[in-house]
Amino acid sequence: MNSLLIELETLKPSLPTPPSPQGQLHATPTSFSAPARINLLGEHTDYTGGFVLPMAINFATVAKISPRSDGRYAFASTGFPQTFETGPDDRSDARGIWTDYPVGVLRMLQERGIFPPGFDLLLDSNVPLASGLSSSASVEVASAVAMLAHTGVTLPEKEFALLCQRAENQYVHSPSGIMDQFVVSAGHAGHAMLLDTRALTYDLLPLIPNTHIIGCNSMVKHSVATGEYGVRRHQVEAGQAAIHAVFPHIEMLRDATLADLEACRDKMSPESFKRCRHIITENARVLAAREVMSSGDSVRFGEILLAAHASVRDDFAASCKEIDFLVDTAVSIDGCFGARITGGGFGGCTVNLVKDEAAESFTAELRRRYLERYNIVADTFICEAVDGALLSNAAALAEASRP
Repeated sequence: MNSLLIELETLKPSLPTPPSPQGQLHATPTSFSAPARINLLGEHTDYTGGFVLPMAINFATVAKISPRSDGRYAFASTGFPQTFETGPDDRSDARGIWTDYPVGVLRMLQERGIFPPGFDLLLDSNVPLASGLSSSASVEVASAVAMLAHTGVTLPEKEFALLCQRAENQYVHSPSGIMDQFVVSAGHAGHAMLLDTRALTYDLLPLIPNTHIIGCNSMVKHSVATGEYGVRRHQVEAGQAAIHAVFPHIEMLRDATLADLEACRDKMSPESFKRCRHIITENARVLAAREVMSSGDSVRFGEILLAAHASVRDDFAASCKEIDFLVDTAVSIDGCFGARITGGGFGGCTVNLVKDEAAESFTAELRRRYLERYNIVADTFICEAVDGALLSNAAALAEASRP
């Protein structure tokens, strides 16, 4: 998430609808929701056409939308003090506050020729900020579902996800790939999504039986809109361009092999070489997970998680001491098959594969050791795979789009 949100408190859920910025309540709102996501495998592969393995999880952003008779748009939040109101002809740039995310969605709808009637929009979320769970995509997707329903328009899932991504890339100027918006929109309960981010096609993989996916928030914050995320992306894209210059048929890293990369080593910086090596090997790990998850092999999947963490830590240089401690500690606790960093990096969360019966003792011990080492109270949570926004709001969207 953009650094402008890192300084703000996590939104508080289930507060009553406040008045609009003019101090009057225009109408009773209709609510729509979008989940968060956790990524099991496939870190930093989505902006090079690669493969990812996320799932939509049981945190949510709720967008409450109500009509206005004056044609204007007002944005408010239960957790952020700033509000913003704008007219239908306004095309001003981002303001550098949280409202850029829903306003960006509005701008992308307008660019596409979709012009919502006036509305008040209230956002209410319990997705932890800057934790690697994609609070930004949850806000964008919830806002988009609400605005489209308010307008009586539906979009296919690919087009919907791409519109939300453009809001973040073009309006907020955060260089995210498509993974977050796609799985938050189109995830399926009980499954992880093996997504081909170039073709935007996917397979649904069953979660491994008799295990829990447990997230652990290190409480160390990071930025993806500025700073190191952007640096890493530029290094990747420079390496990808160097490979393409030598092998014109390779347009994206997802088509490159380690042998191709090695042949181009002297055409790129050492940093770009290592970043590209991470992505090539990470794509292979995601594809290997298809058979492993389908067979329910918890031991092998844990090994893949650990290899993925080592690659993010060593080749992508996107971990940190607190996250490394959490991963190393997790796999030393009975019942844990494997762990790794998840999200953009430089803090945030780890994802852990743990035996069902060990979940409670595992989380208690992991929290205890982390507190003892860093004097930080980590937040742990069991990740339930839930439906994405387009499925969970399907009935309301269908009703809204009827003539």
